[in-house]
Amino acid sequence: MTRLFAGTPFDRPPTCERCGALITACVCPPPEPERVPPEQQVVKISIEKRKRGKVVTALRGLSDQGAGPSDLLSHLKSVCGAGGTYKDGVLEIQGEHPERVREALLRLGYRVHPSGPPHR
Repeated sequence: MTRLFAGTPFDRPPTCERCGALITACVCPPPEPERVPPEQQVVKISIEKRKRGKVVTALRGLSDQGAGPSDLLSHLKSVCGAGGTYKDGVLEIQGEHPERVREALLRLGYRVHPSGPPHR
């Protein structure tokens, strides 16, 4: 990457905002990712069919910040007694568990998008 004023008297190498050292010599730990609190997230729950007739409960609208989705996935897998995964911004729980997931999310403080009957 070339800098705009590289090689001129105005050339200033980039420095760390926290310690003031050159970026190449900085030893500051990376900043903690900010987590979005559950109260500020609206989750939409849906039922989707996969290959070979498999059904999953899909959750959309979760923030990717921090370790939030992986912690929530572990909790929901234990609540539902099923497997699951998080990929492409969608948390999936194996099986049809919309009510269990809704109750668990509400207890954790998430806002759940009101929806009609599950879609397949």
